[in-house]
Amino acid sequence: MAAFVAKQMVGNKLNAVKGAVGGDDDGDDKEKEEEAERERLEAIREAEERRKEKHRKMEEEREKMRQEIRDKYNIKKKEEVVDPVQEEPNPLMRKKKTPEELAREAEAEDEDEFTKLKNTIETQVNELKSQIESKCVMQ
Repeated sequence: MAAFVAKQMVGNKLNAVKGAVGGDDDGDDKEKEEEAERERLEAIREAEERRKEKHRKMEEEREKMRQEIRDKYNIKKKEEVVDPVQEEPNPLMRKKKTPEELAREAEAEDEDEFTKLKNTIETQVNELKSQIESKCVMQ
């Protein structure tokens, strides 16, 4: 990686000298810059992969040592139980509802309004019925 960076710095200096002298290869320079950028990104990606692999191996070794210690002293490994916390400390950070959940809630509200309306109509009909029956006496 360091060699690549040094090579890039030398290339940039050469390009600066060419520009000062009067070399004017814009198309060629852009292609070289794009290629250099691709190489740089590839080098970064490879370095990141090597770092991750190194840390994975180190963690495997550590876990092996931990297990040996547990075996030696007859210690049981703690099982990590993750309890989902049902708190909503900030209403802006709450989980978004799915369209299905929103539809169910709207339907429940409509049912509530419908049942309220139904009950009021039934009570009014019963009142009218009782008033009519009281006025009309059957003989």
